[in-house]
Amino acid sequence: MEQLTTNNVWMMICTALVFFMHLGFAFLEIGLTRQKNTLNILFKNIFIITTGLLMYAAFGFNLMYPDFAEDALGVFGFAGFGLEAPMVKETLDLTYNTGYTYWTDFLFQGMFAATAATIVSGAVAERIKILPFMIFTVLYVGFVYPIAGSWKWGEGFLHTLDTPFYDFAGSTLVHSVGGWAALVAVWLLGARIGKFRNGKSQAIPGHNIPLATAGVLILWLGWFGFNGGSVLSADPAGTSLTLVTTCLAAAAGGVVSAIVSTIMYKNLDLTMFLNGILGGLVAITAGADVMSPMDAIIVGSVGGILIVFAVSLVDKLKLDDPVGAIAVHLVCGVWGTLAVGLFGKLASGAQFLSQLIGVGTYAVFCTSTAFIIIFTLKKTMGIRVSEKEEIEGLDTHEHGMSAYPDFRLNEH
Repeated sequence: MEQLTTNNVWMMICTALVFFMHLGFAFLEIGLTRQKNTLNILFKNIFIITTGLLMYAAFGFNLMYPDFAEDALGVFGFAGFGLEAPMVKETLDLTYNTGYTYWTDFLFQGMFAATAATIVSGAVAERIKILPFMIFTVLYVGFVYPIAGSWKWGEGFLHTLDTPFYDFAGSTLVHSVGGWAALVAVWLLGARIGKFRNGKSQAIPGHNIPLATAGVLILWLGWFGFNGGSVLSADPAGTSLTLVTTCLAAAAGGVVSAIVSTIMYKNLDLTMFLNGILGGLVAITAGADVMSPMDAIIVGSVGGILIVFAVSLVDKLKLDDPVGAIAVHLVCGVWGTLAVGLFGKLASGAQFLSQLIGVGTYAVFCTSTAFIIIFTLKKTMGIRVSEKEEIEGLDTHEHGMSAYPDFRLNEH
C-alpha cells in the first residue's frame, strides 16, 4: 500500500507537469507569431486542453484502452462511454495497477491527448478560421488520436508484432501523430500573406522572443513529467535514468542545432537554438528508458541537425509553419522512433523493422484522416480567414478584442 501511494503521488506530480506544458506551448506559439493574433492563439490553446479532456473522458480513454480480446485484430475496440472505475465493496479497486489508480491513469493519459492538436495549432497559426479548427480538434483528439494510440499503448496490433513496436512516451504516438496532421493542414491552408515573395521565403518575425524562450524552458520542465511519468511508477532506477537521458538529449539538440545553423546562415539564431532543444526532447521520447546517457546525446544531436535542415526543407516546399512544428514534432518524432532500433537496449535489425512498420502505419493513418477532416471543412465551410482579416489580425475579427489593448499595433 505504501509503495502504491508513492507511485501514485509521483504519477500525479507528472500529470501536473504535463498539464503545465500547455502553458509552454501557448507561450512558444504566441512568442513566435505576431501580436495581432495573440488572443486567437491563446483561445485555441485553452479550447484544446478543455475540450480534449472532456472528449477523452467521454470516449477517448476507452477507445485508446479498449481491452482487446486475445483473438482480436487489435485495430479497433471500444470499452464503452464515460469513465467507470473498478470498485470493490463500493471503494476504489487499488489492485487496478501497482503503479497508479484508475483515476490517475485517466488523468495522466488525458494530458497527453490534447498535445496532438496543440502541435497543429502552431503550424496553422495566423490564418485559420477558429470554428473549423475547433471542429478539427474535437474529431482528431476525440477519435483519431485514441484509435492510433490503441495500436501500441492499448496493446493493439503493433504491440503484438513478433518484435513489438516500441514508443516509450510518444515520439510517434503523440508527436508525429500531431506532426502528420500539421503537414496536411499547412498544405491545405496555404502560406500567410507575405511569407513567400518571388519564390523566396521571407522571415515574419515573432513579436515576443523572450516569451517563446520561456515557453521552451517550461516545455523542457514539463518533459520531466512527460517522460518521467511514462515509467508508470516511481521506480528509482527507471525514473532517474529517464530524466537524465531526456535532459541530455535536449541539451545536445539545442547546442548542435545552434552550431549547425550558425555555420549555415552565419548568425546566432535563438529560435533555431530553441527548436533544437525541442527537437532533442521529441527525439529521445521514444526510447528515453532504454537509452544510455551517451546514446541520448547522439539521438538528441541528430535531432538538432535535422531541425536545421527540416526547417529549410519546409520553406523550400513553400509550406508555411510559423513555429517549426513540422520539423520538431514530425521529423524528430520519426527520427526518435527509428533510433530505438539503432541505439540502446532494444537495438537490432528486427526492432528497426518494427519501428519502420510503426512509423509507416501512423503516417498513412494520420495523413489520411487529417486530410479527410480538413479537406471536408475546407470545401464546406472554408478554413482560411479573408485577406482583410489576416492583415488586420484575427484577434479583432475572430474575437472582437485585443490581447494588448494599451499598445498600438505596428505590423503587417
